[in-house]
Amino acid sequence: MSQSNTERINPASADIDSGEPNRESDGLDLDTALGYLLKQAASVLHVEMDAVLRPLGITITHYACLELLAQRPGLSNSDLARGTFVTRQSMNTLLQSMQRDGLVTRPDRPAIGRILPTELTALGRQQLKSASAAVRAVEYRMRDGLDTNQQNQLRHYLRSCIDSLADQSAS
Repeated sequence: MSQSNTERINPASADIDSGEPNRESDGLDLDTALGYLLKQAASVLHVEMDAVLRPLGITITHYACLELLAQRPGLSNSDLARGTFVTRQSMNTLLQSMQRDGLVTRPDRPAIGRILPTELTALGRQQLKSASAAVRAVEYRMRDGLDTNQQNQLRHYLRSCIDSLADQSAS
């Protein structure tokens, strides 16, 4: 099937489900566009997590920082910023606040270079326990309609999407 230059179809405008070109517009069908659906899911998850964390007096970034430090004690400001998807400056401000509140400890001076490794205090672990329970309830609701096999498949597919984009951006 030959197409003239004026009829050439951009592969990005192909119908996601059928693979057929979308001749009506160059836009995506938002009902089937995976990126849009992922963004919708992330937005709803963000709203629900915020709703359960706000009464505890913490933000999603604050919670993510606690969770990362519980699983990987001693992370640097830069590592925490990357893991919580904020700037180093924002993380530094958060860590200073958390340190003032007695939730984390950091040395006054770096042992090596400029890195100030951060660790949770007992109060930080206590706050994390409450926050984790609240977030876990949201996660259970989110995956309620999926059986164990579907949850595993979804994890696999999401990791594959992440890896595909990360591989392409590294090139």
